[in-house]
Amino acid sequence: MDTVNHPPVWKVKPFLQHSAGWKVGATLAGMRIGELAAHTGVPTKTIRFYEDIGVLPEPERAANGYRMYGPDDADRLGFVRDAQATGLSLDEIAMILRLRGLGESTCEHVLDLLEHHLADLDALIDTLQATRTELVAMTERARSLDPAECTDPNRCQTIEGASGRKRTDLTAELHAAPRRSRHRH
Repeated sequence: MDTVNHPPVWKVKPFLQHSAGWKVGATLAGMRIGELAAHTGVPTKTIRFYEDIGVLPEPERAANGYRMYGPDDADRLGFVRDAQATGLSLDEIAMILRLRGLGESTCEHVLDLLEHHLADLDALIDTLQATRTELVAMTERARSLDPAECTDPNRCQTIEGASGRKRTDLTAELHAAPRRSRHRH
């Protein structure tokens, strides 16, 4: 990704070009939380949460107790957003950051995470396709039904049988099941 040079020597990824824009001559050194939030588009509450869970390191404090952030914090927030956009959880992102903090390569770890997420996504797509197929069949069935024949006040004939079980089978099953007392003695 291209970088944009900002005085004096900070390199900031383009995602930091917030709608408020960069002021000529502005630097990221010594930003307070509100300024960091404005520059990154990450709400202050989220920044504090990231600190609490260790995704963002605890910042240095000014003499007046205000949190003070630098360009590394802005870059880290950008990485967190990019990683979340791939579907990684905050726990997974925190692990990547911990490994990087230890000087370890994260390429294989990230590849494993992404492959896992791809497999999960493929399974979800399969489930959604199956659900879509069932809904198409149900919709076609609903078009052929006569609303005048729908007389059960507790059921809709369009949905009845959608699970593949007939109501009479389910009712018989419920009546045959042993009843448990709700009261404990």
